[in-house]
Amino acid sequence: MSVDVLAGPVRHPRNLAAGVAGSIHDDATATGLGFRGGTVAGSVHLDQFPPLALRAFGRGWFEDGSLSLYFRHATTDGEPVRAFVEAPPRERDVQARAWATTTDDVLVAEGTAGRGESAGPSALRARDLRPANPADLRILAGLRPGDVLGDLTLEPDGRRQRERIEAGGMTEPLEWYTGASPWGGPIAAPSAVVGLLYSRLLEDAKATMGQHVGLFGAIEIRFRSGPVFLDRRYRVTGEVIAVSQTPKTEVLWFDSRASDHHGALIAEMRMMLRELKQSSPLYAGDTPS
Repeated sequence: MSVDVLAGPVRHPRNLAAGVAGSIHDDATATGLGFRGGTVAGSVHLDQFPPLALRAFGRGWFEDGSLSLYFRHATTDGEPVRAFVEAPPRERDVQARAWATTTDDVLVAEGTAGRGESAGPSALRARDLRPANPADLRILAGLRPGDVLGDLTLEPDGRRQRERIEAGGMTEPLEWYTGASPWGGPIAAPSAVVGLLYSRLLEDAKATMGQHVGLFGAIEIRFRSGPVFLDRRYRVTGEVIAVSQTPKTEVLWFDSRASDHHGALIAEMRMMLRELKQSSPLYAGDTPS
């Protein structure tokens, strides 16, 4: 049976954190670690998918939809990328394949986009997290599954979202991100949802990891009673769900969520971070595998 594929336009995602010296987004740091240059954050790639999700699932995708992506190839500033979603047979209770490629057909990310609760697990929820014994780790030695990551009151960075759009730094700037939306005021783009559920939540955990360089390995955002509104405060909580490793990285999986002032769950995220062993003094002197 043939499947219809919704294809977005070719876009040129920007490396918005290129000026953060010592990060994976910094050209000098990234090339020193074997990358082609400073990398575009995976959260930036998420912003290419909402127009396709709206076509596939309707505007309710911002209310109870999801986007679940595992990143396969780190792109550099302005590298052309195109997003795809398989057209589902119905708007609700379905998970559909979603992916992004370069114009040379290099797979940038793959996973699922969906809506509703009864269609089976998303790409990341179905994934084997391959947990490791924390005692075998160095960068993540201080973290254990079940560790609470925070309990904060935060709001999406509406000013940053608006500034990015005004500067041409967002690949798919929906009108709802800056003005009126079907739900009232402006809403958060996927990258702003990631910022809400990640940026400050891991401050204490990162302090235990020591000097190192990391990058996003996988991200899932899921709206439970969305959308997430700009300039509205949410309670943000999270916990570690697994730690593991590969020959070149230590891996942190965590879940986080945003609730409104009534306690209603609005959105949640599952994220995987790759911590590069080569970048940490804790691995100094080791022979790379």
